[in-house]
Amino acid sequence: MLRFYKLIAAAGPLALLWIVLALHQPYDPVFVRPVAAPGPVRILRFYASAGVLMTGEKAQLCYGVVNAKTVRIAPLMADVFPSTSRCLEIGPKHTTHYTILAEGFDGKMAVKSLTLEVQAPVMAPPPKVNYAAL
Repeated sequence: MLRFYKLIAAAGPLALLWIVLALHQPYDPVFVRPVAAPGPVRILRFYASAGVLMTGEKAQLCYGVVNAKTVRIAPLMADVFPSTSRCLEIGPKHTTHYTILAEGFDGKMAVKSLTLEVQAPVMAPPPKVNYAAL
């Protein structure tokens, strides 16, 4: 009989907790704050991981934008979308001028550009052999 009372004593608070949670309203509009309109579009960063590349090498082209609806990088690159921090792998065959264009929700644009120099590898001169000394 004593065990039955202990079971009732333990189940009572659990039942009360279940009732309170069942009656609780999960959405309280008093504490909801309206979403502010986004600010002007800004380009936070636009850079290449290397200043100069040798022909055949690859680098990272990194960008970051805020309040942008769309982002484009010219020369045309696929998989470009608004992000605060993103890098793309590039491997230009010659010196290339890259331009990022971010369009804001208000229709205004932000533009930045950079030039990544690509040089041909420097070949070491062939060793000079003096056949007269042999």
